[in-house]
Amino acid sequence: MSASLRVGMIGNGFMGAAHSQGWRVAPRFFDLPATPEMTVMVGRDAAKNEQLAQKWGWAETAQDYREVLERDDIDIVDIVTPGDTHAEIAIAALEAGKHVLCEKPLANSVDEARRMAQAADAARANGVFAMVGFTYRRVPAATFARDLVARGAVGNIRQIRAQYLQDWLIDPEAPLTWRMKKDQAGSGALGDIGAHAVDMAQFISGLSLTSVSGILETFVKERPIMGEGIGLSGTAGEGRGDVTVDDFASFTGRFDTGALGTFEATRFATGRKNALRVEISGDKGAILFDMEDMNAIQYYDATAPGTELGFKRIFVTEADHPYGGAWWPTGHMLGYEHGFSHQAKDLVEAISAGTQPTPSFDDGYQIQRVLDSVERSSENGSAWTSTAV
Repeated sequence: MSASLRVGMIGNGFMGAAHSQGWRVAPRFFDLPATPEMTVMVGRDAAKNEQLAQKWGWAETAQDYREVLERDDIDIVDIVTPGDTHAEIAIAALEAGKHVLCEKPLANSVDEARRMAQAADAARANGVFAMVGFTYRRVPAATFARDLVARGAVGNIRQIRAQYLQDWLIDPEAPLTWRMKKDQAGSGALGDIGAHAVDMAQFISGLSLTSVSGILETFVKERPIMGEGIGLSGTAGEGRGDVTVDDFASFTGRFDTGALGTFEATRFATGRKNALRVEISGDKGAILFDMEDMNAIQYYDATAPGTELGFKRIFVTEADHPYGGAWWPTGHMLGYEHGFSHQAKDLVEAISAGTQPTPSFDDGYQIQRVLDSVERSSENGSAWTSTAV
């Protein structure tokens, strides 16, 4: 590795820990064309930020992202803050000549996402690139499922089913966090986890949603206000506040080929912790990816003899599978955190080659339009709503 790419990460929450893992581990397992250096981490609470920076491996800390953008020794800005800050930080970083990695969903509104995509297009003309962090794409089994579909393993796609099920809000006394406030999160289950379901369905199938018919629901409309420094399982603060986002989203979608999709995103699926599931059905076969069995896919070959029909489980841990050769011997499994190392690898390689990394801000903008269309459809009695600009 002959060059360095110095990273400044803005934010230090859950995604900060995950992205730090990715930056720290990727250059130790992959032969990268440049070395990512964990240069500075930004957080508003100086003491907390310093403690986490030492724990996660960042060399320095700062409290204002603007001072990071002014530095000549920062090449990549990694944004892991709540959605209401994405547009401001990303656009300023791109205008400062920094490559940008921004967590999903890209923004809190279509207008913000449009402006971010425009800024990324302008920056790309100067060799500066931006990417959205839809990390589940980089689970080897999901990437392998995409590859099988692309080479015709399921034939012409007729149906896609995508679900993302969680249950962390089933307790009505769980405290009110920023993820339940529209001004900070943009939306609830729809944007937080539904965005992943949309991206994975489009990524694996190679298709794009063109219209949707959906419904949103908020089951618990007010919650205890979260006390200072209290986690979801802790004691609430004083008073109650309104939940201003959805708890549940369900919609039907039509893709650009005419194929149909059904989608569900909920944080009230009792017993489900992180269940992302995408099934692609075609005239020659079907493929299923399930995050609860993330080292495998299920494949059905409809062209096989009748005596041999049935889904078979393919274990995606071989050296020839996507990303597999860098890790462990055959049959040894990978986990949630590996996707962030793959994300760092892919971004570093794209920047070094001078090529657009994926998913781009244009991709993120398209997904934002899908989310917005679902919300508008729900407001209009589940009327079919176009995802076009």
